[in-house]
Amino acid sequence: MVSGFAMFLLNRRNTSGRLYLCVPECPRGFTLIEALMVMVILGTIGAIALPLYTRYIEKAKVTKAIAEISILQKEILNFQAENDAFPANLGDIGRGNLKDPWGAPYQYMDMTGVSGHGKCRKDHFMNPLNTDFDLYSMGPDGISKPPLTAKASRDDIVRADNGGFIGPASEF
Repeated sequence: MVSGFAMFLLNRRNTSGRLYLCVPECPRGFTLIEALMVMVILGTIGAIALPLYTRYIEKAKVTKAIAEISILQKEILNFQAENDAFPANLGDIGRGNLKDPWGAPYQYMDMTGVSGHGKCRKDHFMNPLNTDFDLYSMGPDGISKPPLTAKASRDDIVRADNGGFIGPASEF
């Protein structure tokens, strides 16, 4: 059964009186140029967005490492207040399996029993970063050297000045 409007379309007559079939124009597809333009626009947006997203993710990881080092510092100080000594390792405070945002374990060293400054992490003037304990993440590259001036240590997230500073080594 054909509706009235369809019958109107099918039975239209042109000015010469002939009956002809009036069919609406078929929808057309995209041309190659239009498709290429869309791909160029999407590629440009992706090229702008990807570095921004990568920087955002890296900044979030640094922020997470700073927060976790701050929490670990408080737990170590609580342990020291209760036991009159710093823990031998992070396992003593129940955090031996804690990994930094890049998947490596946090580094901890009790500085009270260390003689000399050979194993201590050092600032720009080769002075030890801390006198109580050292706590840090080796950062995205997973490599660290004792002086913060070493290229491998610039991306580390460190605790320095006995907890007065927690952040990227490059900012200390």
